[in-house]
Amino acid sequence: MFDVVIIGSGPAGLTAAIYTSRAKLKTVVLEKTVVGGQVTTTYEVENYPGFVDPINGFLLMNNFERQAKKFGTEIITGAEVLSIEKNGNFFNVRTNKDEFPAKTIVIATGAKFRKMGIPGEDKFTGRGVSYCATCDGAFFREKDVAVVGGGNSALEEALFLTKFVNKVYLVHRRKEFRADKIVQEKVLKNDKIEPVLNYIPLEIKGDNEISELVLQEKERKSIKSLNVDGVFVFIGLSPNSDFLKGFVETDENGYVITDSDLHTNVKGIFAAGDVLKKSLRQIATAVGDGALVSNSVKNYLENL
Repeated sequence: MFDVVIIGSGPAGLTAAIYTSRAKLKTVVLEKTVVGGQVTTTYEVENYPGFVDPINGFLLMNNFERQAKKFGTEIITGAEVLSIEKNGNFFNVRTNKDEFPAKTIVIATGAKFRKMGIPGEDKFTGRGVSYCATCDGAFFREKDVAVVGGGNSALEEALFLTKFVNKVYLVHRRKEFRADKIVQEKVLKNDKIEPVLNYIPLEIKGDNEISELVLQEKERKSIKSLNVDGVFVFIGLSPNSDFLKGFVETDENGYVITDSDLHTNVKGIFAAGDVLKKSLRQIATAVGDGALVSNSVKNYLENL
């Protein structure tokens, strides 16, 4: 019987594990894929407090993992949660590997990249369409690519791609980017990046490889095509919460709803990080959630 089963090993999950393990609560972290979550695919993190120079995302999360293990956290990778069953005051977390009885559960499964949902996207995913510039940028050396999106992630990934490619078309559906001004300034100063504003992607074309991204201008509805070899998509996130449907309360988009102590509507189940319904999703906010949720878990167990 674990005091706490943490589902997900991103910044929120690992921070919670550090705190609960230090409090001598028997803690296990279940991770479906790679320890560290999406941060591990980020080449440089420059807005996380305490690092004057940018730090590689994989290295940062490796430090989180080592710290959690130092205090006794057990981390199991390749463990996909299939269902959660309530047993009186306790729970049973069933995965593809094993079952984990728990007094409390922390949902820290994060969110995944949202797709555009246009013709050609699924066909070329992994063959020219990517959601991770850090993972795939090197495959496009001296080629032309498009980045779709207008937030911090899109602009930062566009800047990263300029290390490899000849040209980046930065496509955004609005007339202005939503990213922080400091990031926008870097983009506008980069000769390899050409903003394509007020256009919506319609279709990705090609035979065996991508050759064209078809766009439509929002007001005039005119059609425009970009000759590109790759398309990188950064248009937001959707929560990894499908396995929770009907079990805990979520909003219409699937984000988990909690009270101010990060307790869900099910007693003993908490949530933290990007899977939460909230206004800002950053490493720093996920870490804050992890610290807060661990305290809520501790208080709940003391009163159980």
